[in-house]
Amino acid sequence: MNIKKFLIKHRFVILSTIIVCAVTGLIELYTGRSLFGPDGRFGWWDGNIWGSENSQRVADAYSFSHIIHGMVFYGFLWFIAVKMNLPRFVMKYRFLVALLLEAGWELLENSPIIINRYREATIAQGYVGDSVLNSVSDIGMVVVGFIIARYAKVWMTVLLIVAFEVGCLFWIRDNLTLNVLMLAHPVESIKVWQAEGKI
Repeated sequence: MNIKKFLIKHRFVILSTIIVCAVTGLIELYTGRSLFGPDGRFGWWDGNIWGSENSQRVADAYSFSHIIHGMVFYGFLWFIAVKMNLPRFVMKYRFLVALLLEAGWELLENSPIIINRYREATIAQGYVGDSVLNSVSDIGMVVVGFIIARYAKVWMTVLLIVAFEVGCLFWIRDNLTLNVLMLAHPVESIKVWQAEGKI
């Protein structure tokens, strides 16, 4: 398949991703978020969750959580479409809903209420919110996760989720599961254990 045919075939996915990312980025810029973070520098990767560059670059340790978001959104939206017998809720609309869910989370995550919640309840005590670059990239990670779940066997998707969660647990002492838990209902012993892993 040549590039032109590929673009035509996948134009809805490509255009919806570009539009959702652009609108999310513009809203964040309008609300005062920094394009590249406090230091104003572009970067591809930062793996130190304790550093000031965390959540400011294209990718970081939490990118794996956003890939999982895409996988979970795919499964959840598949359940709604298939199990609730909604034949018009076709794949492209499910994809768009997944994008909008992630964009909504990115906007909420970078609001003062959630930034302060992260500082108070989790190990992210110096968290200043994501750069616009990182937020847009997180939406891209959801696209990756959604596509993986769309084309991979169910067992492979589940295995990847478990691998990402366990891998991040040992690597940074944090993962999607702990992140949600600590935001919703902080456990002091977990917070202490996570803090012991500080570089």
